[in-house]
Amino acid sequence: MTTLPSYTTDVRRLEELSALDLYAMLKMRVDVFVVEQECPYPELDGNDPACLHLRLLDGRDLLACARIWRPEPSDNPRIGRVAVSPDHRGKRLGEALMRESIAACEQAYPGETIEISAQAHLQKFYASFGFSPISEEYLEDGIPHVDMLRAKP
Repeated sequence: MTTLPSYTTDVRRLEELSALDLYAMLKMRVDVFVVEQECPYPELDGNDPACLHLRLLDGRDLLACARIWRPEPSDNPRIGRVAVSPDHRGKRLGEALMRESIAACEQAYPGETIEISAQAHLQKFYASFGFSPISEEYLEDGIPHVDMLRAKP
């Protein structure tokens, strides 16, 4: 059984991040979503200023990150840009990241349904956190996805 590394959870608005912290987070997202997944898309999509940014840290080392936001006032809050550093995979950080993201989302948007756009091959992983599919599989930036909801607590 893999032991979960120690980490601290940090949740901030974009403007509260230092330049170095912002750089590390954006670099990880580009490394994972654009380079590793070979998916050329606009990672800097203009939405980050409206988001809460959750990071799992080991000291100053960024282990994983996600963003939490509500695209429109009538929309469900969303968890997105869920990424674990390639250097720290296989340590159950994905599970920790989702638990922390759900908790932060529930704190920011109490009693609301949470939505995600999940890569289709991760449906079982997200289902383990109470998410259920609400759409057929579709391509987003060339990668199969499915929309999923987590019912109100």
